[in-house]
Amino acid sequence: MAIILTVQGKGSISDGDVFMYPVGETLSGDDVTDFINTNEALAKDKYRPAKQMYLGNHQILTQNKKDHGPDNRLVANLAHYIVDTYNGFYIGIPPKITLDNDADNKSLQQWQDANSVQDKLSEISKQAAIYGRALAFLYQDEHSQTRIAYSSPLNSFIIYDDTVAHNPVAFVMYWKPEDGKLTGKVYLSDGVYDLAMSRLPGSDGINPFKVVPAVEFFMNTERQGIFENVETLIDALDKVLSQKANQNEYFDNAYLKVLGLNLDADDDGKPDFDLNGNQIIYSPDSEAGSADVAFLEKPDGDTIQEHLIDRLINLIYQISMVANLNDEAFSGNSSGVALQYKLLPMKNLAANQDRKFTQALRELYKIVFSVGTILPANKADSWQDVQFKFTRNLPINMSDEADTAEKLNNIVSKETQLSTLSIVDDPKAEIQRIQDETNERIANAARNSPGATDRDMAGGQESGDVNGDDQ
Repeated sequence: MAIILTVQGKGSISDGDVFMYPVGETLSGDDVTDFINTNEALAKDKYRPAKQMYLGNHQILTQNKKDHGPDNRLVANLAHYIVDTYNGFYIGIPPKITLDNDADNKSLQQWQDANSVQDKLSEISKQAAIYGRALAFLYQDEHSQTRIAYSSPLNSFIIYDDTVAHNPVAFVMYWKPEDGKLTGKVYLSDGVYDLAMSRLPGSDGINPFKVVPAVEFFMNTERQGIFENVETLIDALDKVLSQKANQNEYFDNAYLKVLGLNLDADDDGKPDFDLNGNQIIYSPDSEAGSADVAFLEKPDGDTIQEHLIDRLINLIYQISMVANLNDEAFSGNSSGVALQYKLLPMKNLAANQDRKFTQALRELYKIVFSVGTILPANKADSWQDVQFKFTRNLPINMSDEADTAEKLNNIVSKETQLSTLSIVDDPKAEIQRIQDETNERIANAARNSPGATDRDMAGGQESGDVNGDDQ
């Protein structure tokens, strides 16, 4: 659905619904209000309808009731299926985020575990699939620890400058409490402000990151959700399924016609049964020998409907580029290569998202490392060394993986070799565990060798020294 938006004042909006502000200008409270109004219009026309479609509250449920006949309202919630199937495929296996330096990597993993980063990335990816974008922001808690959270585009956005670099100018979060009065915060590089652009008092107005502490995640530069291009097809599918259910119910209410046959046994001119509610058409007046007793036949469009349903479902999966895993193509004895081709559109979609998410994650870790709470301040540039590895969530053949890893022995590094195994979450940690086990075996062998002294033996002491007493 095409949405035409404008921003009053100095601000503007570019392709992909990106909020822009002139570089060098000072953001005012009126400018912030204008951007909030624009985001509310975007939420009304795009974000909220997308969320309702994902939740199953489709357009057909709000249509006016029919004047007569059955009125079924069926929802085929393929939007939910598409989002959850793709998100599971894309980030069902958490991405590996590591540093080369062992000590730095240990600190990084501890911070990620403490902040449940993998879970938050899954939610961010899901929001990006529904809304077309998602936001993550950083803050310092009461213990001066760096924390990460995600925010919905329904009530938050980032303003960028109008240079080719599109540097963040501000991150805005707003909400309406029970009193209905709009409130919120504006995060700039030099501090935190209210919506009127008055700096918050005390520590609330301090931005320890010295940059805008938020990053936008998106699947594509157009900021399109994964089912945005098939919303009309999903609505059409709901309609035809509901109409088919209506017709099935209509056929259940078939009428029996009794023509040219007198069912009046007492000659009062009326049949000896009640016509009301029995769905019978009774007409005894007819020529002799032309009695007709049968159910009225109704038009049958079942074949046409089934073709339309199949066409709509195929188009929905084809245009959204998400594979229908319930399709017959994924059953039987299809070769691995054939299945890979069936998944190719979804893999292409994920590959493009990898690049967008990697760019956003680099910006995120650049902010994370800037305050020195995870790594020492002199290692603030370590964000450039962070490595991101995304793995598609596909059925695993452990035997094939093991064969591949074995064939890579002495060809690539041990870390690269181990990274081919899906059961290895952290190749560096696995290498350390292998080394520890090797050292333990060597130590055990030394203690148990024939030439080992009593002290070398497990639990032993020097010969002639028993319980610390001289013999």
